[in-house]
Amino acid sequence: MNSYCKKEMTSSDQQNNNDDHNITFVGLDISKARLDIHTSGKHREEKNNPEGHAAFIKHLRSLHHPRVICEATGGYESAIVTELLAARIEVCVVQPGRVRNFADSRGLFAKNDRIDAKLLATFGESNKPRLEIPTNPENVRLREMLEYRKITTDQISEMNNRLELASGYLREGLETRKATLKEDLKRVENDLAAHIASQPDLAAKAERMKELKGVGPVLAATLLAYMPELGEIEGRQISSLAGVAPHPKDSGTSKPRRRVAAGRVQVRNVLYMAALSAARSNPILKAFYQRLKTDKGKPHKVAIVAVMRKMLNVLNKLLAEPKFSLA
Repeated sequence: MNSYCKKEMTSSDQQNNNDDHNITFVGLDISKARLDIHTSGKHREEKNNPEGHAAFIKHLRSLHHPRVICEATGGYESAIVTELLAARIEVCVVQPGRVRNFADSRGLFAKNDRIDAKLLATFGESNKPRLEIPTNPENVRLREMLEYRKITTDQISEMNNRLELASGYLREGLETRKATLKEDLKRVENDLAAHIASQPDLAAKAERMKELKGVGPVLAATLLAYMPELGEIEGRQISSLAGVAPHPKDSGTSKPRRRVAAGRVQVRNVLYMAALSAARSNPILKAFYQRLKTDKGKPHKVAIVAVMRKMLNVLNKLLAEPKFSLA
């Protein structure tokens, strides 16, 4: 998952089962061309390619209980993280902002790849971030399809924007391109449906989620792909993972407005559109939205985020409790 997914948390039970004194924390700073590695006070470099990955994994096998700490880098980390997990080496992918704040708190203002690798090792040892869990191939395929669908819908939106002022030859070309994109979108949506139908577990979960009016095939597929924890953890955690939990920032008598932040942006974006639909078409959620707006005077977006949170909690319960039924 990319950096904007912000999926890692601190103090997972996975770490509590290990003796932290026996772990060798390895800082890994990833750039497009190079891996900067910090291990027990020593620095080394490898190329960010298959040969460099193999050399890095060979080095890790010579260490006692290595645990690699790296940042989410918008995709450059994906290949090496996948290979580390396949090699059964522990790895934690952390948010760059958290590491930068950690450095600032320690008065470390200098920054380069070598320093960052050392900093990541120190961050891992101090904070014990959440271990990554391998993603099953079915979910990887689902994410790839959803990413391609998003690229296609973004391009259709771009064509629509350009068509507003286009004429003549330009308009003809844009309309042809738009028609091609719409066919492509139809194809990928058919592939999404076929992929989910071919996996009994995914198909059962998707059908269960669609029992909630307002949940369509795109939201169901997005939740299956990017929120596998749904139905396995409690509601407050799932809201925080999706980035729809308003966290307080009170200080003394100051109680500023609570805001949502971070979370998994793919889930939040699709859930927002679903909540807009549900606030109009789902009788219970519509009444809930109107009560927040009319009786409590909440702004539109605050009420919609509350609907998003309510939908997630209901979906979480639907998957967690087979006997639970909607009104």
